[in-house]
Amino acid sequence: MAYDKVVDADGHILEPQDLWENYLESSYRDRGIRWKVNDQGVEYIEIDGKPSRSQLSTGALGGVGGYPNADGDRTSLFDPHRTKYLDSAPPGSMDPHQRIQVLDQEGIDIALIYPTIGIIWEESVDDPGLASALCRAYNNWLFDFCQPYPDRLVAVAHVSLLDVEDAVLEMRRTAKRGARAFFIRPDKVGDKTLGHPDYDPIWAEAQDLDLPIAPHVVVRTQESPLRDWSRSIAGVMPNPRGAGVFGFTYLMLPVQAAFTAMMTTGVFERFPQLKYVILEAGAGWIAHWLDRMDSKYKIFKSFSPMTLKPSEYFARQCTISTEPDEQATPAMVELLGEDRFVWASDFPHIDADMGTVKELREHIGGMSETAQRKILGENAARLYSLA
Repeated sequence: MAYDKVVDADGHILEPQDLWENYLESSYRDRGIRWKVNDQGVEYIEIDGKPSRSQLSTGALGGVGGYPNADGDRTSLFDPHRTKYLDSAPPGSMDPHQRIQVLDQEGIDIALIYPTIGIIWEESVDDPGLASALCRAYNNWLFDFCQPYPDRLVAVAHVSLLDVEDAVLEMRRTAKRGARAFFIRPDKVGDKTLGHPDYDPIWAEAQDLDLPIAPHVVVRTQESPLRDWSRSIAGVMPNPRGAGVFGFTYLMLPVQAAFTAMMTTGVFERFPQLKYVILEAGAGWIAHWLDRMDSKYKIFKSFSPMTLKPSEYFARQCTISTEPDEQATPAMVELLGEDRFVWASDFPHIDADMGTVKELREHIGGMSETAQRKILGENAARLYSLA
């Protein structure tokens, strides 16, 4: 029977401000995540009694569709005094009953739920025990969030890489509770890329559980090279908001780098059943990137741990999410096949919009009914092991 459900492969929530106060283990509760306001009126998060290394105002985290001014320009991201975190939280970002109403309005049957504060805090935490505790607290809250609608709201567990043994234990625990994937940061931890063999127990566990590893865009710290570029852009442009366009566009680079590291270090060779999903980086680049890797592999094959071409590993065990407004999706599907693509709304973030299913259908409407069905939901159902 054809699968006719529409599945959002990467939706988000906004974590309630009291989440870690209510869910964090007592031994770590004083070191949890809290909201603060500085002398300039900018709201930010504090972790372990110190400001987050990310300088992003929390008011920029929600606000799906933005906060247009009279000229229709989305300005709130660049005016941190204007909006606080709760003010930017649309219906459905914190309440499961409201989220179901949003899904119904949007024509979405099932949403995979990823974090928001979870894409900020990890670079500010060096203590493996605290990182693991913050993940456990969030995951427990998320299960409670999804519990009223288990067939429509599906948890993706947050796993920290700072302690591999803890990560494996949390994967087992959360899988038993219904998690259908594991969100990890794509960045290097110290000098370790995701291709480092120290992480092999995590990939082995994901393979055994038959659940995907899901590196996802995270917010860069003020000290990152990307921030340096953004500040340089702001310094030479008459309108400093151009730095925001630059920064949001290039958030995809660490996700691309993580995928490339996993591929070229032989992770997919060592774990041939591992499922891997590339999120929030768009899909229009993937055919070019696989062509490029295949070309370099042909030259350096004798020095590589890979026994297949990169494009063959991708076809065997990787999936990529396309964004609803991507015009290149039909071309990518024609080049790489209809089984490796899902779609994502990114609700409720400021760079997302409503009406995503309608927009997606417009862009893929010229494809076969089978291909449309797979992109809209069937591939995601297989990827996330949905019933």
